[in-house]
Amino acid sequence: MFVRGHAVPSSAHTQVTVRRTINMMMHILFFLATCIGIVALMALIANVLYEGIGMLRPELFENFASRRPLEAGLKAAIVGTALMVLILLPIAFVFGVGTAIFLEEYAPRHWVTRLIQINISTLAGVPSIVYGILGLALFVNGLDLGRSLLAGSLTMTLLVLPIIIVSAQEAIRAVPNSRRDASYALGATKWQTVSRAVLPSALPGILTGIILAVSRAIGETAPLIMVGALTFIAFLPSSLLDQFTVLPIQIYNWISRPQIAFHELAAAGIIVLLVLLLSLNISAVAIRNSFYKK
Repeated sequence: MFVRGHAVPSSAHTQVTVRRTINMMMHILFFLATCIGIVALMALIANVLYEGIGMLRPELFENFASRRPLEAGLKAAIVGTALMVLILLPIAFVFGVGTAIFLEEYAPRHWVTRLIQINISTLAGVPSIVYGILGLALFVNGLDLGRSLLAGSLTMTLLVLPIIIVSAQEAIRAVPNSRRDASYALGATKWQTVSRAVLPSALPGILTGIILAVSRAIGETAPLIMVGALTFIAFLPSSLLDQFTVLPIQIYNWISRPQIAFHELAAAGIIVLLVLLLSLNISAVAIRNSFYKK
């Protein structure tokens, strides 16, 4: 065989053919796997829309939970979710971004730092139920906060902290060293370099990681069940130590009931939750793109 005027041994030709065949087969396999995932997702979304679209009425957002399906609503769950996010967001931002700045810009490069980094990366993949057990032991029983909004919010803060730290570290690490060198060359201090040269460049990645971490917190159920978020709440929390509920728990409560009407309410709640999560993800993309354009 000749390729561009050069003779190619038959064995080499056979190897090239085998590699191309394997490559084509893997492309087909991955394409089919992607299609199966997309079809399954679209089927689930279509089923949820079919069952829940009729229950998307004003009363769903104005009423509290009720044992009568036609009178039940998501008011307490929506407010509880919003309050939980408002509490955990500033705490997670300060401690998560602060930890990332310290590890990337100030911490000495030795085995202790590497050990801390490994543990943080490991915590980012720990099942959420473990954080629920930790929150139950530390906040509910240890600090005697009870099964309150504050205990649930702090538990979810622990859940998202490793994710925020890792994403913030990646964003800070992606800033070119030339920016730091230019800042030092102009006589800036370490903190001036970090605050005025590094952080503005890393901010899009940091904000994207924070929004995606909050999206995960909004969709979690297991940790909040462990710390005592209730499935039936007919009032709004008036203080940080009041009991509360969130959207995933209210959906779980409705889907576990035998009446078909409650299943339709659960589907409507899933639609609301999906819209909320999709909005957060779109916001993350928009924020990242707006910063990159600048």
